[in-house]
Parts: sequence; C-alpha cells; structure tokens
Amino acid sequence: MAVAELGVVVLDCPDPRALAGFYAGVLGGTVEGEGDWVDLKLPGGAQALAFQAAPGFVAPKWPTPDDSQQFHLDLTVQDLDAAEKAVLELGARPLDAEDHTRTFRVYADPAGHPFCLCAC
Repeated sequence: MAVAELGVVVLDCPDPRALAGFYAGVLGGTVEGEGDWVDLKLPGGAQALAFQAAPGFVAPKWPTPDDSQQFHLDLTVQDLDAAEKAVLELGARPLDAEDHTRTFRVYADPAGHPFCLCAC
C-alpha cells in the first residue's frame, strides 16, 4: 500500500512565470499564478509542473562529476528534429544534442535545468 501519491514536480528557478511559459511552449497547457509560485496545468489531465522562486538560484552543471544535476525531465516526442527546432526557438540551449544517431538529445531550459527530448 502506498503511503502517498505524487502531487506535483516543482522546479526552483529565478523567474517562475518565465520558466512556466517556456514549458507551456514545449508541453502546452495553461500557466496559472503569479509571484513566487506558478503552476503549469498540462492538457489531458497529465501531471502538472510547478515553478518556485529560489533566491540565489544556481543552475545545475551538466555533465560534471563534481556537481549533481539533481534531476532532469524526459520529454517524449514524435520527431526529434522538429522538437529540437521548437525548444531552441523557445530559449533552450543544447547540452548534448550533436549525436543525431541516438534516440535522445539533452538540452537546458532557460534557467539551466537539463531535460531530454526522447524519440518515442
């Protein structure tokens, strides 16, 4: 028997509304809230994401053995090339996206959190 169920995944960041807007551009959904806490309600009842202001936020370093990335999101896409173009236009930056023979590519969101686009 489970003790709890997952409520929401929260990403610390310097500007919650801006980062929620980035992920709304990637995943769809609606951005709700202002200030230090902003929610992204995803379409179809999918798990929501939340964004919390973190004074002194320091982006994860990837890849590096000295600093942990803490976590990353795997985002499933139909077309890696089209998805790559879209996330770059939204403000992502490539971290490990050069090898187009793999079924995934790694990027950083505008706050520096790593995420992967994964072919389904």
